[in-house]
Amino acid sequence: MTPNAASRALPAGRRAPAAWLAFGLGLAVLAAGCAPAVPVKPPAPPPTLAELMQRPAERALFEGIRHYDEGQYSQAEVQLRKALAAGLPDPRDRASAHKLLAFITCTSARLDNCAAEFVAARAADPHFQLSRSESGHPVWGPVYRRTLAP
Repeated sequence: MTPNAASRALPAGRRAPAAWLAFGLGLAVLAAGCAPAVPVKPPAPPPTLAELMQRPAERALFEGIRHYDEGQYSQAEVQLRKALAAGLPDPRDRASAHKLLAFITCTSARLDNCAAEFVAARAADPHFQLSRSESGHPVWGPVYRRTLAP
């Protein structure tokens, strides 16, 4: 041992203050890694169909889709407008309601209303677009393309 090192040496079992600081810092890092994380609340599960049917807007949308699928377009239009008036919270649901209203109004030769429904669908959901087969429909396809297609 050099004379300098010998003069700085501490008695056995004693550590220099810097060593204690490093040791304490190391323990703190380890403890932080082992400390329980703040509990993260899991996201709520999506509502069930039974729960959705208890909501007036969603129930009216469901009924509107059902009537549309059954070819009962006047009843479908009433229910879809009721769903929108009740305040559908999901933008995609609003866009779907407007899309079906566009189809109904186009097939009943209300082409200005049809175009307005396509515009409302896009306003509700900026990602709204018809599928390839829908946009190729001979009645509402031209209105859609003229109104919204790039």
